[in-house]
Amino acid sequence: MKKALIVWGGLELHEPEAGAHIVRGLLEKSGFAVEVSGDAEALGRADIASFDLVAPQVTGGELSRDASIALCAAVEAGTGLAGFHHALATSFPGNARFRFLAGCTFATHPGDIISYRVDPLRTDDPVMAGIGSFEHTSEQYFMHVDPSVEVLATTTFSGDHASWKKGVKMPVVYKSAYGAGRVFYTALGHKPAELEKAEIITILERGLLWAAR
Repeated sequence: MKKALIVWGGLELHEPEAGAHIVRGLLEKSGFAVEVSGDAEALGRADIASFDLVAPQVTGGELSRDASIALCAAVEAGTGLAGFHHALATSFPGNARFRFLAGCTFATHPGDIISYRVDPLRTDDPVMAGIGSFEHTSEQYFMHVDPSVEVLATTTFSGDHASWKKGVKMPVVYKSAYGAGRVFYTALGHKPAELEKAEIITILERGLLWAAR
């Protein structure tokens, strides 16, 4: 049986514990044994490399040097890493190792809650199969993204809220490698209620399963 660890915490606005249990349900449905923790340092526990998937649900916060070294080593050896919205992009902003592992860093969301379009690029990929362009109302994340990631979907900034960024195509779903480990990220899902949207929950579920060892 595959094992997953979900760690939640940070800004309560994102309702991280509720989001963590949605992820738990998706994984248990696929037969995973899932552990959930509210302690960020669990990401560096002695047996972290035994997990097939690690899914942080943390906004901000701090991760110790030892924990980040252990987590990065586990992923490099084959443990998967996956997250949505605040997970990865906003987690542990002061930790350089985690930033390198995550592949993206949140910068801002011009206009706050707005309507924007999500455009799949790789409809031949199993994560995006059958999903066409769709409108979404939420935070449109502007991020700094590792150029080595494989972008699966983008969103285009209109310039209505930051005119100098008009026409910028920003990755909104991607996958990547970190050594032998797989990394998956989707910027969609500001709050758990947004995961009720069929396209968003489908992308997340497929991404979690793809990332798992």
